[in-house]
Amino acid sequence: MRFPKLSRSLRQLSSHVLAIALGVVLTVSTLQVLPSQAEPAPPMTAGDTSKVIAQRQSPTTAAIGSTSFVTAAVNRVGTAVVRIDTERTITRRVDPSFEDPFFRRFFGDGFSQQMPSEQQLRGLGSGFILDKSGLVLTNAHVVDKADKVTVRLKDGRTFEGKVQGIDEVTDLAVVKINAGNDLPVAPLGSSNNVQVGDWAIAVGNPLGFDNTVTLGIVSTLKRSSAQVGISDKRLDFIQTDAAINPGNSGGPLLNGQGEVIGINTAIRPDAMGIGFAIPIDKAKAIAAQLQRDGKVAHPYLGVQMLTLTPDLAKENNTDPNSPIQIPEVNGVFVMRVVPNSPAASAGIRRGDVILQVDGKAITSAEQLQNFVEDSRLGQILQVKVQRGNQTQQLSVRTAELQNAS
Repeated sequence: MRFPKLSRSLRQLSSHVLAIALGVVLTVSTLQVLPSQAEPAPPMTAGDTSKVIAQRQSPTTAAIGSTSFVTAAVNRVGTAVVRIDTERTITRRVDPSFEDPFFRRFFGDGFSQQMPSEQQLRGLGSGFILDKSGLVLTNAHVVDKADKVTVRLKDGRTFEGKVQGIDEVTDLAVVKINAGNDLPVAPLGSSNNVQVGDWAIAVGNPLGFDNTVTLGIVSTLKRSSAQVGISDKRLDFIQTDAAINPGNSGGPLLNGQGEVIGINTAIRPDAMGIGFAIPIDKAKAIAAQLQRDGKVAHPYLGVQMLTLTPDLAKENNTDPNSPIQIPEVNGVFVMRVVPNSPAASAGIRRGDVILQVDGKAITSAEQLQNFVEDSRLGQILQVKVQRGNQTQQLSVRTAELQNAS
């Protein structure tokens, strides 16, 4: 009875062994056939190796790499960025009431002598070296009216600075230091090539924290000083969200390659994360004039103005309390004429609307300001104005703006 069962087990074992053997043979034959059917793989080059490595990296690692582009940009310009310390002495007049006998009776005869008549004011700003001879570019408001200017380099060396020229209208100043010819120089880019969305790197000494770097982007271009709220300046700013704080003034704004594209100059106290920089192309032209002449002559007309649109004029005209009816046109509305100015001499009046200058249509106050700024001193401009329902052609000879404030 046991033999049939044994026989059956042997047959099953033989079947399993045969199946395993057949599988081994098929596998071996497949391994032998596949290489003969495939083309030989080409040798891997160094470029292919780098591609494979890049594919194996995470997106974050591949984007940042071993060294940040910000680090490379700052290293390129960092040693040329300087700290500028200023001192200014102001004299205070002692109140005459301190000499009154009634006052001296209570506080003593020597009290008025103890009152300080002079006070030291200290300031802090930034700047950067333009050339190896020691020219430093900064903001005018950093060094204006300073009795003493000290320039401190990143390596710790300090030099007395001499202000060579100040232009309040563009808020630029040139300071000279005598430090031999071994000074680092900041590489200058071109602000004409800057686009919205480009990287913006601010370098300076905000709040007294030396060698501080902040990163952002260019938010917009050609933001007029009137829009920023600085009516006494004639500038179209680069706007950035790179953090700019007090003490950053005069420091460079860099692009991603470490080139200076602007000079950090203005911050709005009511704005969060918005700063402004003077375009470097404008700064280079002003700096050359300051170095040569110590000042910059700016032509002016002598009007306070407002951009006018038909909708704005209509809104005014439909107001029953409006003191004046305004032509419903595109142009520049004259709000005030400065006495003894070129505009006053030419016969421009308050309430006029400037339509054209030298045959070119004028549609905004910023456009008119830029047109005058680009003109020559003493140049006669043909200004077309609308006064009520009539238009007039007036000749205005530009003069030099004497006081920015």
